Amino acid sequence: MGSVRGHPVPLGFVFRSRAKDEKAPADKAQVTDSKQPRDPQAKKGRPTPKRSEAQSQRRSVASTPMTRKDAARRQRDERRTAMERQRQALAGGDERYLPARDKGPVRKFARDFVDSRFNVAEFFLPLAVIILVLSVVRVPALQNIALLLWLVVIILIVIDSIFSAYRLRKRLGERFPDQNKRGAVPYALMRSLQMRRLRMPKPQVKRGERP
Repeated sequence: MGSVRGHPVPLGFVFRSRAKDEKAPADKAQVTDSKQPRDPQAKKGRPTPKRSEAQSQRRSVASTPMTRKDAARRQRDERRTAMERQRQALAGGDERYLPARDKGPVRKFARDFVDSRFNVAEFFLPLAVIILVLSVVRVPALQNIALLLWLVVIILIVIDSIFSAYRLRKRLGERFPDQNKRGAVPYALMRSLQMRRLRMPKPQVKRGERP
């Protein structure tokens, strides 16, 4: 038992007061710690990376070298995609994916010019089959007819091609006076040799329609 200014004080009271004084700072420290924001990166044990470091990490992952097998597979997929786009463009006339020889307004006009008219050259293949059959038959009269047909077909194709080339060159000069028209006429003549339904890109105009 102690005494305060002559008054006796129980020892239990002194010990309880001292225990409360020691516990109060600890409680305050816990409350202060609970109010502080938690850093998720500090929990992981490493600081938050900078933006430049994160971007460099992503670039390093993207530039990771592929194996030869992966590179070959990627090239095959790209070629397959390009060929499919080109096939659809040839069927629908989409200028974005056409081959270089078919691109441009000059080549499109040349195609439309050929597709809008009958060309003797487009009947060359079926006539050639008929003439070939007649020529192999061992009948002199039929063989003579086959030879005559050959001459007639060739002369008609030459005359029609000359006439078509002349008209196309004139129309191109009127429609595209300031553009490069080199190769457009031979391009159109080669197209006229094909049957209409086999032409690529597909015809976009009807026969008799003015391009």
